[in-house]
Amino acid sequence: MNPRREPRGGRSSLFDGIEEGGIRAASSYSHEIDEHENERALEGLQDRVILLKRLSGDINEEVDTHNRMLDRMGNDMDSSRGFLSGTMDRFKTVFETKSSRRMLTLVASFVGLFLVIYYLTR
Repeated sequence: MNPRREPRGGRSSLFDGIEEGGIRAASSYSHEIDEHENERALEGLQDRVILLKRLSGDINEEVDTHNRMLDRMGNDMDSSRGFLSGTMDRFKTVFETKSSRRMLTLVASFVGLFLVIYYLTR
């Protein structure tokens, strides 16, 4: 036998005063602490889930609002495009049918008006 080693009976002396129930009590106390920490962590997670749910609902509402606004803008642009295209068609019709006679009349009146103003101011 090695003189450095203690006999097995020495080990039992290390655990004198600690009863088997005491070890179990410490273990159950540790288990209660773990349960309490788990409950706090669970409550924190629930709060975060509630916050994320509200946030996602707010984002959904904002997206719906913007989609409605973009739809209205698209409809307004379509109606404006239709109005402008109708106006351009009318301009084309006016210039194509009476363009030569009307243009000659307009140019002649501007030239005549210019000449009258020029001679009067001289």
